[in-house]
Amino acid sequence: MDISAARAIVTGGASGMGRCFAIELARAGGHVAVVDLDDAKMEEVVAAGTDLPGRIIAIRANVSDEADVTRVIEEVHEKLDGLDTLVNNAGIFRDGLLVKPDKQTGAIKKMSLEQWNSVLAVDLTGPFLCTREFAAKMITTGTKKSCIVNISSIARHGNVGQSNYSAAKAGLIADTRLWAVELARYGIRVGAIAPGFVDTPILRAMRPEVLEAAVAQVPLRRLATPEEVWLAVRFVIECDYFTGRCVDVDGGLSL
Repeated sequence: MDISAARAIVTGGASGMGRCFAIELARAGGHVAVVDLDDAKMEEVVAAGTDLPGRIIAIRANVSDEADVTRVIEEVHEKLDGLDTLVNNAGIFRDGLLVKPDKQTGAIKKMSLEQWNSVLAVDLTGPFLCTREFAAKMITTGTKKSCIVNISSIARHGNVGQSNYSAAKAGLIADTRLWAVELARYGIRVGAIAPGFVDTPILRAMRPEVLEAAVAQVPLRRLATPEEVWLAVRFVIECDYFTGRCVDVDGGLSL
């Protein structure tokens, strides 16, 4: 696909990696709809794209809400005069051990059902809804080439304290493979990116000693930049013979 002509949605595009993806798409000449729930940060992204070749617009929506997602697809298609690219980036964390005995009382603290359901809703149901509605739109409009990029994580292999997040990101890889097979006949490619530790505000909010321990596990001994993850996203969008696979951008962590 010609990225300079892209008409794209980036979910969770108000901050972190999503913000980078939206700005870089616009820098390459594509037009982008940032979808998020943080109005102030979305407006900052729109402002950052003012002097770029492409255009950035902001649309408030909850990706786990079916009606919101249906509305977004229609609205973006109209406002950007077309649509051919979807980056399923929106995600949340609600970390906690499955069970943890209290050393003093012996009482068992458990990961709550709310912790489980909230993460699955945004991190797995969200991509399902967005992909379903995007694919339906591509088929009904007769779009010849289109692309979906799912942002997974190395946590798909399982990460202590992240039963919910790991399950969602592993499920997203399974769906990437499945959707690639189902949608290929319509000219829709589906790929995934699995970042490791990326230098984002969320990660920088970790306690210094925890962050240091995390980086020590990475063979390259540093965090990724959002721009480095973007290079993988760009590859998936531009390479018309890539589908159904996951690109790890983790500094060798999964090795």
